[in-house]
Amino acid sequence: MSADGWVAACSADDINPEDVTEFDHEGRSFAIYRSPKNEYFATDSACTHEDFPLADGFVMGDIIECAKHNGRFNYKTGQAKGAPVCINLKTYPVKVEAGKVLIEID
Repeated sequence: MSADGWVAACSADDINPEDVTEFDHEGRSFAIYRSPKNEYFATDSACTHEDFPLADGFVMGDIIECAKHNGRFNYKTGQAKGAPVCINLKTYPVKVEAGKVLIEID
């Protein structure tokens, strides 16, 4: 991790538009998303319902749907959008520099 808290998660080209990948760092896991408009976002990697990896889910627009019970979140805001999830996801700031996706880990 850099002194300012930003960590390189992946290359920008590693994620297709409307897709998600998992990134592990120092015992924590994060989900990195690429929107249809080529914007990047990051959340905790596990569904808040039953701790299932969101990287196994389906991205549609600005929604990630968990593959286990079809709970939905807005990955841009972390807001829980559909049952059975009712707890929001934690989100993280993201920037792209020199072709790398960086997330700020608190």
